[in-house]
Amino acid sequence: MVFKRLLGSLGVGGPTVDTVLDPGPVRPGGALTGQVHLKGGQAGFDIEGITLELVARVEAEHEEGEREGVVAFDRFTVGGGFRLAEGEERSVPFSVTLPWETPVTELYGQPLGVVLGVRTELSVAGARDKGDLDPLTVAPLPAQEAVLEAFGALGFAFRSADLEYGRIGGTGQRLPFYQEIEIVPSPQYADRVNEVEVTFLAGPGGMEVVLEADKRGGLLSGGHDALARFTVGHHDSRDWTAEVDGWMRELVERRASHAPYGHAHAPYGSHDDHHRSGPGVGTAIAAGAAGLAVGVVGGMVAAEVVDEVGDFFEGEEE
Repeated sequence: MVFKRLLGSLGVGGPTVDTVLDPGPVRPGGALTGQVHLKGGQAGFDIEGITLELVARVEAEHEEGEREGVVAFDRFTVGGGFRLAEGEERSVPFSVTLPWETPVTELYGQPLGVVLGVRTELSVAGARDKGDLDPLTVAPLPAQEAVLEAFGALGFAFRSADLEYGRIGGTGQRLPFYQEIEIVPSPQYADRVNEVEVTFLAGPGGMEVVLEADKRGGLLSGGHDALARFTVGHHDSRDWTAEVDGWMRELVERRASHAPYGHAHAPYGSHDDHHRSGPGVGTAIAAGAAGLAVGVVGGMVAAEVVDEVGDFFEGEEE
């Protein structure tokens, strides 16, 4: 689904832009390809630049509670420096590389409720205008998929996924936000852990896996959070089920709260809009011997995620 928008700053009769991404999901660190289709207006215009901007809906913690807003996390100039004649149609192909930390939006073809978009901007006659917005679908890297499959094989179940503004201390995080995949513990760990949050911080040479557990309190002690970090290669060949089980055993035995890797939440940026929560709450991933099978609760379908992209960014502040 493509969102077309007349370039408002140029008025009626200005050019239009329609960006079409090549079909299928992309992966973090992979190539995002497609074409920007331009159609000239009622006069000729000098197209100074065509820019693609990656944007995400991100949650941030405030004193008054959580808020959601738009964060742009990368920009690419893919064309420009030509004149678009009256009524002329022109297509500009592009291929850009996604950041390695780009969040995952789907698993086994089912949406997780994370909203990403590709926004196209034209620079025309000294003015910039947002001309088009498309939903971005990102599938997990093989190592990410292997870790999630291992959790499924151990009996863990998916609860929700979101993007949190801030940084995780002690890691190599580069983006201003990180993804949390919340999973419900298996019966083996349910008496010690309320939930586990999984964060992947990928890079060219490998990936950090950050696990945070909300630990249950005992008779004489209150509950607390425990956090641990592990490093894996993109093409590691491991017994992932045994590996992840070992990670969990280490995590639940950890006594220090957020040591040595604590969450460092920075103040949120300039977007003050309140947006309704997106789809994905109530999405469940049931564990099976073959890995994680995604089940969607409440009638959420992929089309609703597409609609959510349009609804969400339509209300964005400049």
